[in-house]
Amino acid sequence: QVRLVESGGALVQTGGSLRLSCAASGRSFAFYAMGWFRQAPGKEREFAATTIGFNGADTYYTNSVKDRFTISRDVAKNMLYLQMNNLKPEDTAVYYCAASTNFCSGSGCTRDYNFWGQGTQVTVSS
Repeated sequence: QVRLVESGGALVQTGGSLRLSCAASGRSFAFYAMGWFRQAPGKEREFAATTIGFNGADTYYTNSVKDRFTISRDVAKNMLYLQMNNLKPEDTAVYYCAASTNFCSGSGCTRDYNFWGQGTQVTVSS
């Protein structure tokens, strides 16, 4: 049984940093893409960033987080991370870890994820 568990969410001031972690268990070897999505209050869940490839060597970001967020995957430890720097109030959201067994590339990796975590809250105060 696949399980994704996020941690690291917190309250932080504008300009601050946070590192989110996602621990994967189960068939993590079959994950081709592992990424982060987020859902702000009153809004739909949106894609933030993903690693691509069984070794997580490639990455893809939505424009709003590019150059501020860094995603990484540690295959040996079954972990996914999201380093978030220069946080802004508009980054406030519940952040979800997600995994996909589907082959994809670039913007094609922003959808069709099979497995989801329960989410962790990130709040950025102004």
